Amino acid sequence: MENNEKENVVIDDFDFSLIADFFRRVDRQGPGGDRETRLATSLIPNFNRKIRIADIGCGTGSQTFVLADKYDADIDAVDLFPEMIEGIREKSKARGLEDCVHAVQASMDALPFEKESYDLIWAEGSIFIIGYERGLQYWRQFLKSGGFVAVTECSWLGSKRPENMGWIQDNLPEIDTIENKIHQMSMAGYEPYAHFTLPETCWIKNYYEPMQPAMDAFLKDHPDHPKSQSFIDRLKDEIAYYEENKDCFGYVFYIGRKK
Repeated sequence: MENNEKENVVIDDFDFSLIADFFRRVDRQGPGGDRETRLATSLIPNFNRKIRIADIGCGTGSQTFVLADKYDADIDAVDLFPEMIEGIREKSKARGLEDCVHAVQASMDALPFEKESYDLIWAEGSIFIIGYERGLQYWRQFLKSGGFVAVTECSWLGSKRPENMGWIQDNLPEIDTIENKIHQMSMAGYEPYAHFTLPETCWIKNYYEPMQPAMDAFLKDHPDHPKSQSFIDRLKDEIAYYEENKDCFGYVFYIGRKK
């Protein structure tokens, strides 16, 4: 099954406005953490100059503004949802960063950028939408020679597998071993540079726990929407599945340098 077909099965059961309205309520749209974002930047050599960064699938911008603190950079924060784009604009203005953080509404598989125009491409918790291999291959053209890509991708953490593989097959069809993910990065035209596994706190404390009040508020705001409860039930199923199988899979930060 092609990636976009799988996306339709998982995401298009709910309209995009419903998804956006929920995720605009939380700081993170996927597992992650400020500490882990900073750790990833520390594994990339210092640029020692002003650079250009594309943060693809930026969501509400938690990692975007960590990058803005770390680098002297012009950052294009890219997301498909207008709700996320408006949030980025508001945060940029509140932080006095309008001149360096630019919100760009675009699809990650149709980016409106010039080739070889970025020093760093960032994607936390988002590359699965386009597909890991496809995303690395497509985004590579926008990197300058020697530029870096940093993405998080769900991967097997060892040899153990969940007893119930149905959720994995529906939601993480490209999951693979860390070794194979590194190999795929190499085959996509990058020198694998560094990688590390995100800790459990990135899932539970940073992502799932803040969802609980957002779920209640979301259902209160959408009492008559035919799919609002179903959407929340699916999120709760995901949380329960992760809790049961967190020793089998998790997010890994993969960093590569364009060959």
